[in-house]
Amino acid sequence: MKSTILFLTMMLFFTHLLMAGDYEKDTFRTDNGKEVTITFIKHGSLLITFEGRQIQVDPVTMFADYSTFPKADLILVTHEHGDHLDAKAIDALTKENTRLILNPSSREILSKGEEIRNGERLQLTDAISLDAVPAYNTTPGREQYHPRHRDNGYILTIDGLRIYIAGDTEDIPEMSELKEIDIAFLPVNQPYTMTVEQAVHAAKMFSPKVLYPYHFGETDVKPIKEKLKESGIDVRIRKME
Repeated sequence: MKSTILFLTMMLFFTHLLMAGDYEKDTFRTDNGKEVTITFIKHGSLLITFEGRQIQVDPVTMFADYSTFPKADLILVTHEHGDHLDAKAIDALTKENTRLILNPSSREILSKGEEIRNGERLQLTDAISLDAVPAYNTTPGREQYHPRHRDNGYILTIDGLRIYIAGDTEDIPEMSELKEIDIAFLPVNQPYTMTVEQAVHAAKMFSPKVLYPYHFGETDVKPIKEKLKESGIDVRIRKME
């Protein structure tokens, strides 16, 4: 009986691993040769792993069954919209020592976690730091979608590897201040975030080594790759609609 229960438990565990692993992934090397793996879940939802640490970005149950994923060490939430902030997904990923870090309005909605504001930095471990940067709309008539000073983008630095997760934003002037970005995620779903042309302009402002258009819904993002072919930026299209 015990052996049967053990077998079923192991089968369930490996089934969960398979389900959680059924996504595209890219692996990068840090300055010290350590691996960082990015799992492309969908829309604005990402999983970043480093030395066994699980970092979930904007987990939302409409895009994945988070009960099939390992518990998170760190959960990052950019802003309060339902395709980025989901209490059910957060609960499914939370263990005793999970750190939940959110922008202030999301912290107010959930009544838990640690808030971080534009311009603030957290040193999460000796090897991992987090900077909150602005994310907002600028086009007249769109400001109400993502007002200035409310939402966050994030720069996650892992052992020297700098990952910019823009959140919901247009090609704001502050992007010209970004430095040494290795990997960037830029949202391209007009009218809520960027047009293709805005995404191209944004990328040229700070020239990441690798660019992933994400959060793009039905927008055709393939032209971004063509428009940046002479820029030296490696544009990679993944299933992040």
